[in-house]
Amino acid sequence: MTAPHREAPWLIRTYAGHSTAKASNALYRGNLAKGQTGLSVAFDLPTQTGYDSDHVLARGEVGKVGVPICHLGDMATLFDQIPLEQMNTSMTINATAPWLLALYIAVAEQQGADITQLQGTVQNDLIKEYLSRGTYICPPKPSLAMIADVAEYCYVHVPKWNPMNVCSYHLQEAGATPEQELAFALATAISVLDELRPRVPAGDFSVLVGRISFFVNAGIRFVTEMCKMRAFVDLWDEICEARYGVIDPKYRRFRYGVQVNSLGLTEQQPENNVYRILIEMLAVTLSKKARARAVQLPAWNEALGLPRPWDQQWSMRMQQIMAFETDLLEYGDLFDGNPVVDAKVAELKAGARAELANLDAMGGAIAAIDYMKARLVESNADRVNRIERGETVVVGVNRYTATEPSPLMGEDGGIMVVDPAVEADQIGRLQAWRAGRDGAAVLAALADLRAAARAGRNVMPASIAAAKAGVTTGEWAGVMRAVHGEYRGPTGVSKSMSNKTEGLDDLRAAVDAVSDRLGQRLKFLVGKPGLDGHSNGAEQIAFRARDCGMDITYEGIRLTPEEIVAAARAQGAHVIGLSILSGSHVPLIEDVMARLRAAGLDHIPVMVGGIIPDEDAVKLKAFGVARVYTPKDFELNRIMMDIVALADTMQTAAQ
Repeated sequence: MTAPHREAPWLIRTYAGHSTAKASNALYRGNLAKGQTGLSVAFDLPTQTGYDSDHVLARGEVGKVGVPICHLGDMATLFDQIPLEQMNTSMTINATAPWLLALYIAVAEQQGADITQLQGTVQNDLIKEYLSRGTYICPPKPSLAMIADVAEYCYVHVPKWNPMNVCSYHLQEAGATPEQELAFALATAISVLDELRPRVPAGDFSVLVGRISFFVNAGIRFVTEMCKMRAFVDLWDEICEARYGVIDPKYRRFRYGVQVNSLGLTEQQPENNVYRILIEMLAVTLSKKARARAVQLPAWNEALGLPRPWDQQWSMRMQQIMAFETDLLEYGDLFDGNPVVDAKVAELKAGARAELANLDAMGGAIAAIDYMKARLVESNADRVNRIERGETVVVGVNRYTATEPSPLMGEDGGIMVVDPAVEADQIGRLQAWRAGRDGAAVLAALADLRAAARAGRNVMPASIAAAKAGVTTGEWAGVMRAVHGEYRGPTGVSKSMSNKTEGLDDLRAAVDAVSDRLGQRLKFLVGKPGLDGHSNGAEQIAFRARDCGMDITYEGIRLTPEEIVAAARAQGAHVIGLSILSGSHVPLIEDVMARLRAAGLDHIPVMVGGIIPDEDAVKLKAFGVARVYTPKDFELNRIMMDIVALADTMQTAAQ
């Protein structure tokens, strides 16, 4: 009997990187040995935001949420014994994408690779960074030019490389509806293609269009999510043909990788996350027409902290079982001609087209950044409200909460903890690198880079030369900051009160009462110290506090402890709320509390939210923190009442 034909499976990846380049390299080689077929590199926040590991803003962040890469030596260590010519590597990097790709190319050349054969992706989507993730550096216009620089360079020199992933993943994490995710991502792609079109001969533009890829989220409503993927396929084909005149269907193909929805992972009953991840994977694999080209799955315990190698293996085995044990890949598309699916796809496309027309009327994605950010914050607030009210069921969180202790947690708390000594070790290696390089060559390379950036030339050749000369990540980004300036993204949280005050009457009355006792409106300062750009939590707290009648101050991400204390003094804050998701909460909060004491402001109650292990919560409270919240604290109204109580306590203590 002839075996049925099987399609080749998608690239199987896990998103990984931590501590040091050496430790991450060992993890990568271990995962490849277990059957992983591509790499997906997580970089730490200093690397993502263009700071060396010894910069003051990098304190507490080195090696926490990814691997620190400061220079060519780090990148060479990261890929030691991994032949890059044979690898497909996805790098989740945005503002520093030209630089990290330059380092990657330089390492490949050191290995003797033919760089025309390199395959992989740099995410390189700055617009979604302004909207949701926050690891941007420069303003939109020069950032868009650098995205185009990478695409133009790769088109000529690294033709198999995807120079950009249009990233709708974080849009959904920030609360986007399926229609918003479709429209905002496609509007971003349009802005990039419009920037690219003048850079290549008209006859070659289709080829460049064919290299643009997407990185998409898949949530728990997997029927809707599968239909969303089919809508993406249709809309992208439509845009490529109608707007850009791409004739060859292969260049209009919607090519995407996916990570399923980390937003839906729960700290409560975390073992349930295994089922969520599996169900969400179905949305991007079941439909052949809209099947992902690469899949990376979070681990069951990522709502708690960094997964251990075994946890990542478990998620990888899930993919392998689907790809190799089931008969999924033996069949054509299972949903073609299904009237239910067709109707849902048509509905999603209609909603996305309407939003795209709206964005186009505003002048496109770049001009509409403030609008899109505000829409995302509002949509996320609606999502949070539905969970609070029980309209959206989350098993183990707002229904079926009775549980047994999980045997998966173990003595290590079920997560991997990065050794604090990693930061000092990384700084030591960085200092040794600087001491061992040719200083004159570095200065010359930086001068060439600066000249290219100022003249508007493609920065990739100068970046690759700088990588080979020994330039560091912070030095490269420093040039871009000096030439183009820095950017402060919109918060999406208006000072003016919304009309969405249903169910807030008691809270508003409590805020009014304590404000009367304070002799002024309750002032609540929300701050995000450090480099962490995950702002959803801070935005939702600020949004709800505003609607409860508090006088809020929220200036967005990437604040120093010094700036937060200065704002508390200037605003006369009654309560301070700090949000950190990166794992750097202990050193950064300790710094804030010490500065408050030194400024004579330690009477102001401080509350902290983030992914915070119980043992760290004890430390924070020992520093003087009044309240600690983790993802299991999803009832925002309870947190609002805590703010009122803390402000009242402060007022009483002051009498």
